[in-house]
Amino acid sequence: MRSLSIIVPAYNEERRLPATLQTLCAYLEQRHFDQAEILVVDDGSSDATAALTRDFSTHSPVVRLLTNPLNHGKGYVIRQGLLKARYEWVLFTDADLSTPIDDLARLEAAVKASSADGAIGSRALDRTLIGTHQPRWREFSGRVFNSVMRLETGLPYRDTQCGFKLFRREAARAMAARQLLNGFGFDVELLFIARRLGYKFQEVAVRWNNAEGTKVSLWNGIAAFGDPLRVRWNALCGRYR
Repeated sequence: MRSLSIIVPAYNEERRLPATLQTLCAYLEQRHFDQAEILVVDDGSSDATAALTRDFSTHSPVVRLLTNPLNHGKGYVIRQGLLKARYEWVLFTDADLSTPIDDLARLEAAVKASSADGAIGSRALDRTLIGTHQPRWREFSGRVFNSVMRLETGLPYRDTQCGFKLFRREAARAMAARQLLNGFGFDVELLFIARRLGYKFQEVAVRWNNAEGTKVSLWNGIAAFGDPLRVRWNALCGRYR
């Protein structure tokens, strides 16, 4: 892997973002990519997220900022990032780095071994890699969601919602160009579109630690249960062509 774009969706992340950007910049410097960037996509934050990113970019030229005047949802900003990413491989990761950036090596190895078009991090394949668990109700609802998702979409993945995914830029742009969902169910939609387009992804066990301050509310979680059905409906209506 010679070039990499890292997408970081950010909504009111002024407290966590400075440390995250320092960690990601140090990682890129250590890896010596030919070309690399960190693309922070601000989702209409009301705090200093955008200002902090601009300030950071003045002394770290690998950092770029995309801003939205309004809050649209994680799916919306990920779509923006996938379409604006410049380099050969595109990784998106949560601003809290729940999965450490070093685990990119796990995804890279899986892609190289299988000649796949990407790899998705999974908390379900090896739960011993989870250091700090989510509250029990969230873990239970996540398992129920996955069962519903697999039944409604036919996707084989055990964990579609882990925010640590790596794609070839070609695949990233093709998926994002067809993506319709702006909410937290966008991961399912991307993977569904990818399968229809013939792209192959590997599911890879990664480390994960639940971080306080999640932006996923109870209502967001409940609403996401309808997203796999929306994906199927969109497909039946020919909206992913």
